[in-house]
Amino acid sequence: MNDISLSPQSLAYKKRWLGFLFICISLLVVSLDNTILNVALPSIAGALQASMSDLQWVVDSYILVFAALLLTMGTLGDRYGRKRALQLGLVLFAIGSLAAALSTTTTTLLLSRAFLGFAGATILPATLSLISSTFPAKERPQAIALWAAVFGLGVGLGPVIGGWLIENYEWSAVFYVNLPIIVVALIGGYFLIAESKDPDAPKVDIPGVFLSAIGLFTLVYAIVEAGMSSWTDTKVLLSFAAAVVFLAAFAWWENRSTHAMLPLDLFRNPSFTGANLALILISFSLMGAIFFLSQYLQSVLGYAPLDTGLRILPMALAMMTAAGMSARVSQRLGTKYTVALGAALAGMALLVAASTYQVDSPYSVVVVGELLIGLGIGTALSPATNSVMGSVPLEKAGVGSAMNDTTRQLGGALGIAVLGTVLNGIYLDRIAPLLVDVQKMLETLPAALISDAQREQALMAIQRGIQGAMMMADRVSANPLAASLAEEVRTTARAAFVEGMTHAMLIGAIVMFCAVVLVLVLLPHHVQSPKSVASEADAGD
Repeated sequence: MNDISLSPQSLAYKKRWLGFLFICISLLVVSLDNTILNVALPSIAGALQASMSDLQWVVDSYILVFAALLLTMGTLGDRYGRKRALQLGLVLFAIGSLAAALSTTTTTLLLSRAFLGFAGATILPATLSLISSTFPAKERPQAIALWAAVFGLGVGLGPVIGGWLIENYEWSAVFYVNLPIIVVALIGGYFLIAESKDPDAPKVDIPGVFLSAIGLFTLVYAIVEAGMSSWTDTKVLLSFAAAVVFLAAFAWWENRSTHAMLPLDLFRNPSFTGANLALILISFSLMGAIFFLSQYLQSVLGYAPLDTGLRILPMALAMMTAAGMSARVSQRLGTKYTVALGAALAGMALLVAASTYQVDSPYSVVVVGELLIGLGIGTALSPATNSVMGSVPLEKAGVGSAMNDTTRQLGGALGIAVLGTVLNGIYLDRIAPLLVDVQKMLETLPAALISDAQREQALMAIQRGIQGAMMMADRVSANPLAASLAEEVRTTARAAFVEGMTHAMLIGAIVMFCAVVLVLVLLPHHVQSPKSVASEADAGD
């Protein structure tokens, strides 16, 4: 039972949409941070003398902590208060943003990003669980649809705002920009968001917290590290093994605990299980597509950071529009067919992109794929999220929100790692002859112009990826002896990247069509409430 009265006479009911506005502003802080940093990485590399590995961990430290703690922080929000968790998370996010902006070394920036992951894991489950606990059942699908739309808008605005800030200010501006947004969210939320929590919350499940956090951390670490190195690397295999052990122990404990943080009975509801599995597959393809698209626009088609952000924006706007309308579509078609329709449309969009994106594609071709991907994902994500939230008891809304967010993070990390591995394998195979030519050419240059260490760095730069190849080509192109080689590097690297990207997008399309099949088989036509599932179980007994 929820402790907020939803009667039309209550203050919470009358202010629910004003409170929702500040929930969305809080959400915007987290969704912006997902993408705003990407365009600042080259500037950070120059200012802090960061290597490619350093930059990768600046990004991934946030993801690791964020994904590992979502379930824990969602559960604690249910127990101690979701509004309290939201406000605390915003304060922590402000502290982490300030620390990141003031960082003078990659180590302090990495630690600040990890702290931001902790803060984000406190904020995000609270936003969705507050919506579930505040809005009546008839309004909840539309509120969740708008929540999904705002999240998509933040993801799309990140590169635009980040690009503009980098062109006009220092890299630290991408963290300072969080502070005024947080101030507005804190003040408005304090007065207009109503508190809610589980009035009968059990004591904190300490073993469950420990086992889930370690298990999720090692799982995400294994996925991220596999994408950076190799799926057969010893560290990766040991991390996957540790994840299996800890998550299996977590499931064993939760099945026996009298105060489980994640009641396993939730998985008996196909609306919960089917939607979470669908979110993993959909996020797999979505995050892979976004990861490739920004590199494709910037390094292949040659757009500046701000121009790249503006050209990704149509996908975010399409996603936002489709998410906002998805509640009405779901009322007509049902949850099952709305999610399946969105996933099928996104799968077709990835097929279109895989077959039409070329080294010299005009933007008019690129934007068609973007719009279709955005419309498909926006249509699917919101009803899938509503299915998760509608299938858990209101007093466990934080757990439902955390599971929804965790599955999306796992799917996204897995998509970037797997599809990135596909792209990288094809890229390395196609540039192998180029590396031989580059090595021969560099060896002809006099030692006064280039040292042995610089020759090796140039070869490694090309192997690291298209950004490294472009930077290497720019450095040597000023030398007349290497100008033709620089152009060969650009041409070959672009062609190799596009071939790898289109193959990866094809796999992403296949995964999306698998999501369609899974949804049609597992997801009920309409969301099954926890009461209806319990009634069916009792009848079976």
